[in-house]
Amino acid sequence: MSLLDLRQRSGYLFLAILVGHVVLISAQINSRTGVPVLLAVTFGVFAEAQRGTSSVVGSIRHVWDGYVDLRGTHDENARLKQEVSALQVRLQEQGALVGRARGLESLLALKEQTPLSTTAATIIASGATSDFRTLTINKGLLQGLTSSMAVIAPAGIVGRLVVPSPRASKVQLIIDRNAAAGALIERSRAQGVVVGVGDDSLRLEYVSETADVAVGDQVVTSGTDGIYAKGFVIGTVSAVQKNGPAYREILVRPTVDFSSLEDVLVVLTPTEGAAAAEASAGTPQP
Repeated sequence: MSLLDLRQRSGYLFLAILVGHVVLISAQINSRTGVPVLLAVTFGVFAEAQRGTSSVVGSIRHVWDGYVDLRGTHDENARLKQEVSALQVRLQEQGALVGRARGLESLLALKEQTPLSTTAATIIASGATSDFRTLTINKGLLQGLTSSMAVIAPAGIVGRLVVPSPRASKVQLIIDRNAAAGALIERSRAQGVVVGVGDDSLRLEYVSETADVAVGDQVVTSGTDGIYAKGFVIGTVSAVQKNGPAYREILVRPTVDFSSLEDVLVVLTPTEGAAAAEASAGTPQP
């Protein structure tokens, strides 16, 4: 063993003996409060360690509680979003029901006001092309419907039956390219014929050069076509073009919004013209 190693060991032994003496003396000497110094120092060291541990545990618990609260808040938000979505759907459903109720109320008022016999029908389908403007209703031959019966709505005329089947019927809209109806200007009583253009508008033709027609005039049925009774609203004059004294083009905007129709009335009472035609057809020839 070298002299250096011997000195190091001696130093460690001396340090150990010194610490032991200090510990023994601390255990025997009391502090001002009467507590042994060794116990006070030991308690202080362990107390600081406990305080640090408690602080760390508290921080971890705070973070965990925050995480749990955050998860709870997230779940609560998801639940509330689902409830809001469900309420929005119910609100839309209620709005649709209110709109339908208002439409039926207007239809009932029209049925009560018109002296003609009518039956209500619900639209179950509509035409897929713009060239042929048709819709399908849920009543047909079994309900007494026949071809060429007029179809009306609270806003005005809709069209006429063209293909009735036992339980449903196809309706040709007045705006169809092949549709036409006798018409007159309500203000001036000028007569003509409205024909469908196919793009949600009508054209008034065969109007006399001397007739008084202006933008904004209301156009109603004249009852001369044998389909529509006299006085039902068709639309409003939206444009008037003249070529010299003659009318070149008179455009009419229908009062019926065909894209929002849900229910209509089918007129069961034949017009005076149709009744006269049937009577003359049934009269035996001499």
